[in-house]
Amino acid sequence: MKLVSRPQSLPGEPGCWGRGEPLWKLAPKRDSAGRPYVDFMMLAPGLKNRSTHEIECLTRIIQNVLTRFESWVVFADFNLKLNVLWVSLKYRPGIISEIVGALRAQAPMLKLIAHNPE
Repeated sequence: MKLVSRPQSLPGEPGCWGRGEPLWKLAPKRDSAGRPYVDFMMLAPGLKNRSTHEIECLTRIIQNVLTRFESWVVFADFNLKLNVLWVSLKYRPGIISEIVGALRAQAPMLKLIAHNPE
């Protein structure tokens, strides 16, 4: 699992962040067997107005949490321009709630704004 983030000039280790393409091109929709992935989106209100250090801290928190669910997460994109985190997962009942809960426990500023339960 690799967290993709936008724009190019981001803090962090080189190679961790890539220049994002439109999500409809990047986000996988189905696995190799044709089973659909589930998705959710979270908002980080006002993040782009915070210091570089705060942004770096939040992105590391997100990356650490998503790494704990590495076997389920197939795609993650953090768009700093829009302050939006998009995550695509292999389906398992309750997995979205579990990951969102873990993210909010570490970063309460994140707000769930959309998910695809099917």
